[in-house]
Amino acid sequence: MGRWEPNARDRLAQAAMTLFQEHGYDRTTVEEIAARAGLTERTFFRYFTDKKEVLFGGSDALHERIVTTIAGAPQGTAPLDAVATALDAMAPFFKDRREHARARQALLAAHADLRERELIKLASLASAAADTLRKRGVTEPTASLAAEAGIAVFKVAFERWLEDPKEQDLSRHIQLGLDELRAVTASTGPVAPAVAPAAPPQRPTRPARARKP
Repeated sequence: MGRWEPNARDRLAQAAMTLFQEHGYDRTTVEEIAARAGLTERTFFRYFTDKKEVLFGGSDALHERIVTTIAGAPQGTAPLDAVATALDAMAPFFKDRREHARARQALLAAHADLRERELIKLASLASAAADTLRKRGVTEPTASLAAEAGIAVFKVAFERWLEDPKEQDLSRHIQLGLDELRAVTASTGPVAPAVAPAAPPQRPTRPARARKP
């Protein structure tokens, strides 16, 4: 095999996903993934640290997109609006990949260690977003709150996108999630009870006894 194989990364990722579905994630080895892709194990480790990372290989691109989009937002843009723009900029990464994403999500649902890795990746995105906001002069806790809220919206929107029978775009679900978040945060102050609490019952008073002479 030559040192540089064309589309090696994509071939490995596709081979891994096929084998995960055919034989199960736990039973699939790196050797089998490389062989199915027509490559060597050495080539596999040039692109991925382990077979888990095959499912998270696009994280670096998402990280770069969210950072560059927030950093490039016009001055004066509200923190949450800057994050919202970055979330929308991430949506094209998943265009025409709904079926692949569904298969990946099924693997995550079946394996706790993969779900843990997913949460770590999402936390890393939130941290990067918050750090970029701070560099724009946004103070704490606003920077962290906007970043964490934005990534939470993305997570929920992504899950809705996978389950959407109408197969609307991911950007549409992101916008709906942001609208719902803003509606929730717009409600301020304590909620008044629907019915006023009843007054506690009063004890009946006994008539005073007359004193004996």
